[in-house]
Amino acid sequence: MAVTDPIADYLTRIRNAQQARHRVVEIPMSKMKKSITEILYDQGYILKYKFDENEGKNGIISIALKYDTKTKEPVIKKLGRLSTPGLRQYVPADKIPRAINGLGINIISTSKGIMTGKKATREYVGGELICYVY
Repeated sequence: MAVTDPIADYLTRIRNAQQARHRVVEIPMSKMKKSITEILYDQGYILKYKFDENEGKNGIISIALKYDTKTKEPVIKKLGRLSTPGLRQYVPADKIPRAINGLGINIISTSKGIMTGKKATREYVGGELICYVY
């Protein structure tokens, strides 16, 4: 079965793995998923990741999920898709929304690559809203 929205599939796999309390989740690789994974790591939402180019058709991303040491709750409380293949959402640089008043992050696909909403605002570039994480 072909996946019609690979980014929504990526986010759902992370959500499901966290709900099932898995330590590691494996996801088929693409350039955009690689960039999103690197942003999640840089922002402290995941423990670590590994890109395995030799597995599967395009390769596999292995993501070590991060949980709170005391409460054992997942660090990622919520993550969701903003722009879908059926309804793309583009924003200009001065209208980039903040995820729960700056407590979370928006991930945006811009002409300068995939970046967080804060970085896109700083560099003054708009683009397509991909997803939010908090």
